[in-house]
Amino acid sequence: MIEGKAVRLRALRAEDAEHQLRWRNDPEVIRLAAAGDPRFGPTTVEALADRFGRILRLDPRESAVLTVEELAGGRPIGMVDYRDLDPYEGVAEVGIFIGEREFWDHGYGSEALGLLVDHLFGAFPLHRLELDTWSGNTRAARAFTRLGFQEEGCRRDAVLLAGTRYDRLLFGLLRREWEARRRRLAADGVPHATRAHDVPGD
Repeated sequence: MIEGKAVRLRALRAEDAEHQLRWRNDPEVIRLAAAGDPRFGPTTVEALADRFGRILRLDPRESAVLTVEELAGGRPIGMVDYRDLDPYEGVAEVGIFIGEREFWDHGYGSEALGLLVDHLFGAFPLHRLELDTWSGNTRAARAFTRLGFQEEGCRRDAVLLAGTRYDRLLFGLLRREWEARRRRLAADGVPHATRAHDVPGD
């Protein structure tokens, strides 16, 4: 369990399937979080149960899905994940989404992502973390940048959503950049994982 100021990250549990089923069938959550990502989208109870079975067997040295809970009430509000963790190359890919709409734009997603980044750089010999979003999710892109991720490029017209093409934006964060950010925030007396705004839908 990884605890911050407003949220905690904890291991996925079987009962989390109930929340994920609702999130993954909410059109607005899908629009913001998925946008062409085949890992996320409308699903059934049976398909989600199968997916959960596979997730619960993941080797945490390579990938994991964690539930985001808000501290005040212990309510699951979203998830973070990491995957393709390569300790030799020193690279991993991360992801975040907040499924409960009432928790959008209040800093929960940014804190959750910051906690995950902190954990990964602390627990593994990683040099960089990567994530992506689509060009229509401008709030997510701004939040990633505020957390220290740099936009490194895009895959043009790679996302098809409701008949419209969007770019997929690629972001990266180096360990030295994260450590420098932590030092700056510590000098200002600000908890580093809670500085940015929320990351709606991503």
